[in-house]
Amino acid sequence: MRYCRAGSRGESGFPQKSHLATAEKTAIADLAASFVEEGEAIVVGAGTTTQELARRLARVPGLTVVTNSLLVAQALAHANRVEVVMTGGTLRGSNYALVGSGAEQSLQGLRVSRAFLSGSGLTAERGLSTSNMLSASVDRALVQAAAEVVVLADHTKLGTDTMFQTVPTDVITRLVTDEPRATTTAPRRSCRRWPTRGCRSLSRAVRERRG
Repeated sequence: MRYCRAGSRGESGFPQKSHLATAEKTAIADLAASFVEEGEAIVVGAGTTTQELARRLARVPGLTVVTNSLLVAQALAHANRVEVVMTGGTLRGSNYALVGSGAEQSLQGLRVSRAFLSGSGLTAERGLSTSNMLSASVDRALVQAAAEVVVLADHTKLGTDTMFQTVPTDVITRLVTDEPRATTTAPRRSCRRWPTRGCRSLSRAVRERRG
C-alpha cells in the first residue's frame, strides 16, 4: 500500500492530473455512462475522470446532474436535454470545485439515484480517499444524497491511501477501474479485492484504445 500525505502526490492540481492515464479515464467514463438512464437524477463529484463522464452524459435526455464541479458543469453547459444544478460553496482553484459549508448545506435534503465520485486514492481497507479536508467533506455529503455510489478510479489510484476517507469500501456499490500494465507499480488484479461490490475492470477496452 502507498500512502500520500497532504501536499504530496495526492494534491496535484488539475493540469497535472488531466495528463495522467488518459486512455484509462476515457474507457472508465464510457462504461460509467452506461449506468445512467434517461430521466434520472444523479450527483457527480469533482475530478478529471468525472469530467470525462460528464462529456458523455450530455447525450442522456431528461437527466438532472447535481455537481460541485465547475468542469462538470462546463462539460454539460450546452446539453439542451440535461439540467445542471450547481451547489453553493467556495471555489477551490486547484480542481475547480466548490467546497465548504455552503456546498455541504446545499446538499442537505437531496436524494438522487446515484453518485459518481473519484478521488486521490483507493484501497480495499479504507475505500476512496482524498488529500484535502474540504473536498472530502463535500464528497461525503454527495454520498449521503445518493442511493448508490459509483467510484471511478484508474490504476494510478489503486493501492494509494490518502489522509481523508470519503467513501468507505462497504458503501461503494460499483467500482469502475482498469487493470495496470505489467510495467506499472500499481497493484495487479486490484479489482479482485472487491469481488462482491460490482467491480468492473476495463483492461480489454483500454488495451484496444491504446492499440
